[in-house]
Amino acid sequence: MDVRDDALQASTPSTVATGLSSPHVYRRLRTITVIATFGGLLFGYDTGVISGALPFMSLSPEEGGLGLTPLTEGIVASSLVLGAAFGALFGGRLCDRFGRKRTILGLAVLFFVGALGTAMAPELAVMVLFRVLLGLAVGGASATVPVFIAELAPADRRGRLVTQNELMIVAGQLLAYTSNAVIAKTVGEGGVWRWMLAIATVPAVLLWVGMLFVPESPRWLASRGRFDDALGTLGRIRDPQDVDAEFAEIKQRVTADAAQPRAGWLDLGTPWVRRIVMFGFGLASLTQLTGVNSIMYFAPTILLDTGLGRQAALTATIANGVVAVLAVSTGMWLLGRYGRRPMLLTGQVGVTVSLLLIALCFLVLPESTARSYLVLASMLTFLLFMQGCIATVFWLMLSEIFPLRLRGFAMGTAVFGTWMANFVVTLVFPPLINAVGGITFLLFAVVNAATFLYYLRTVPETRGRSMEDIESHFRRQFAA
Repeated sequence: MDVRDDALQASTPSTVATGLSSPHVYRRLRTITVIATFGGLLFGYDTGVISGALPFMSLSPEEGGLGLTPLTEGIVASSLVLGAAFGALFGGRLCDRFGRKRTILGLAVLFFVGALGTAMAPELAVMVLFRVLLGLAVGGASATVPVFIAELAPADRRGRLVTQNELMIVAGQLLAYTSNAVIAKTVGEGGVWRWMLAIATVPAVLLWVGMLFVPESPRWLASRGRFDDALGTLGRIRDPQDVDAEFAEIKQRVTADAAQPRAGWLDLGTPWVRRIVMFGFGLASLTQLTGVNSIMYFAPTILLDTGLGRQAALTATIANGVVAVLAVSTGMWLLGRYGRRPMLLTGQVGVTVSLLLIALCFLVLPESTARSYLVLASMLTFLLFMQGCIATVFWLMLSEIFPLRLRGFAMGTAVFGTWMANFVVTLVFPPLINAVGGITFLLFAVVNAATFLYYLRTVPETRGRSMEDIESHFRRQFAA
């Protein structure tokens, strides 16, 4: 497969107005985006909180823990990720069938039940069960929220609004790291991890309440034949002079797809559909094979292995969250000035070099405070490139490249790849670093170098195009 950005840039320009949205319309869109991206905040918190909870869950039951071993640590951490894989797969289908809004409302309930269940879990089996349930919510949100925002956003604002979800994900992780350190310092040991996990119930309630007041995606409404409702929603979130042109483009695409059956696995028999889904699946899987979640989930464990104390490791991990938030904020600014493709390639170079530095710190330097902080500095450099370039572009591109008729299905399939790759990394990382130490990061560096070459050949440029125009491009490109 050879997808070049010059072909997309040469495609016919969109008929949708490309002038900037007026301030009051943009404020309305940003409010809707903030509400929807509480799903991203929960995604970030529920994936990040485990990094601080695991050291306390590893204590014996008499000390208030669950007596976890390196293997069961990996099982607890990866159980959410496994649930997320299937949450993405089925969540994508559900949002195609029932709508983006109703799916997110249902996910908010799952977030609440899962967070409460993990906080009250009396033993390992119950913990794993509720972590899987929580994972279904995380995966469903990861497949649904970016699509919902992308379908609401005008082409000129899509990059800024969709990447707000990534900002909320890393903000959720920062909240998790900060609350972990504060709770560990103030509550003490014992069942401190229960308080860490229970906090996630609060944003789950806020997500459910907030989603009651936002509109459904106009593109989904149109895909169900509800054209009057779609036009009404566009009138609420677009300037009046832009509504008719965008509605006409949406209606034209929906009408062209009207004779097609409901999206499903049989669509993969169509060559251009199969190739675009494979591209999305590959992009999603390789983003996780950077090793990012080995750092986000196990940062305290990594720093403990370098010789840092438990409380110092928890406190130092906050820096990971701060850098991730700053990196995504910078990435959102860069997206307005540079294309998706150069940012993704730059990010791959940065994470590869950073992983090599982490490996060298483990393999060359003796255990010391200096080594601990050099490893931390290399981790922060990794996150700067990962969150600022790769993650920012990754979620945005997935939300915009798939055709409307099967957007939820294709997005769910691609994000399934994200979570399955994440599951493998999360499961094997604790025993792997316990067995071979710094060589683990050397292996990640090799994978990332190969990924750079793959992206160099395949990644297109989608900046500044309507979603219907992007779909038309891929139909032409892959049909050829």
